[in-house]
Amino acid sequence: MAEVIDLGEYGARFREDPHPVYAELRALGPVHRVRLPPPDEHHETWLVVGYEEARAALADPRLAKDGQKIGVTFLDEELIGKYLLTADPPQHTRLRALIAREFTMRRVETLRPRVQEITDALLDSMLPRGRADLVESFAYPLPLTVICELLGVPDIDRAAFRAMSTEAVAPVSAESAYDAFAQLAAYLTDLIEDKRCAGPADDLLSGLIRTTAEDGDRLSAEELRGMAFVLLIAGHETTVNLISSGVHALLTHPGQLAALRADMTLLDGAVEEMLRYEGPVENATFRYAAEPLDIAGTAVGSGEAVMIGLTAADRDEFRFPAPDRFDIRRDTRGHVAFGHGIHYCLGAPLARLEARVALRALLDRCPDLALDGPPSGWLSGMLMRGVRRLPVRW
Repeated sequence: MAEVIDLGEYGARFREDPHPVYAELRALGPVHRVRLPPPDEHHETWLVVGYEEARAALADPRLAKDGQKIGVTFLDEELIGKYLLTADPPQHTRLRALIAREFTMRRVETLRPRVQEITDALLDSMLPRGRADLVESFAYPLPLTVICELLGVPDIDRAAFRAMSTEAVAPVSAESAYDAFAQLAAYLTDLIEDKRCAGPADDLLSGLIRTTAEDGDRLSAEELRGMAFVLLIAGHETTVNLISSGVHALLTHPGQLAALRADMTLLDGAVEEMLRYEGPVENATFRYAAEPLDIAGTAVGSGEAVMIGLTAADRDEFRFPAPDRFDIRRDTRGHVAFGHGIHYCLGAPLARLEARVALRALLDRCPDLALDGPPSGWLSGMLMRGVRRLPVRW
């Protein structure tokens, strides 16, 4: 039996800064049997921490996302229904093809003026105060507003949706996770039905309700709910963390901040380095061995869970030299912050667009931007990497 490493024994330091722990694990090998920290401390999984091994595992069809292949139905599937992150081919291929008909690069690019408008309005409100929590005042409301407008979520519902979505991706307990998923399922069911009754509209969710493939295939009511769920959650939670963690990285590396201010053509590369250095998703959602397999010399039994470390892989020194150095001129090609393979994040272009617009505007309008205290409220669980509060002043 493989030694089980209890990640909970590392305590709060693992949540606040997991990189030294992942470095220790990589030094011992690319794959380990671990017990997860709270609130998932009763779960054990294989954890992949090496870059090459993670990239291969992300594209390995023997690692299933669909729990039904091992005879298990999980909480999100039970309450929300099947969606892209819990489906394998051919079902995944079908679902992705249907959404790709509506969620196109062209639609994303047309959002640029509106993203800029929302960004400017948030800064207009924030800047007269002289100091603020960047998450609350800027990093959270920007992507939340964008994705809610894109999908057609009414203004009145957004505060409640924020609370539900935050608890779903970073629950403080199993009970709170269940409540959040149940509330989201009920809300999305009602939202979809309201849109069916309201008739044609230009938002993405209405488009998904109408979209039909050449062979007449359409999304079922359950599939629409699952699609709305993954778009709403993945469409804003990740971008919140990308913006806040990216700003934190810049403010704690003044030489890199000065280089970017002096040459804003470095912005695209800076965003990619932010994704590599402190990506918004710490670990990919669980995969399950559909058959016995070998990962880097480690035998994984049929039905066993596998967690692939995106944060750990992107700090692998064999792929990215001096990985703990934040360097906006670094060659970041191949980072796995948005995953790899058929489950590569569908919303990556929108996240990049929002981050670039937000960072440029913030740096342009806040020449004296600085930290006003340490970040706090690190998100619980092993899925998301980010903070609830980032105090800044200018």
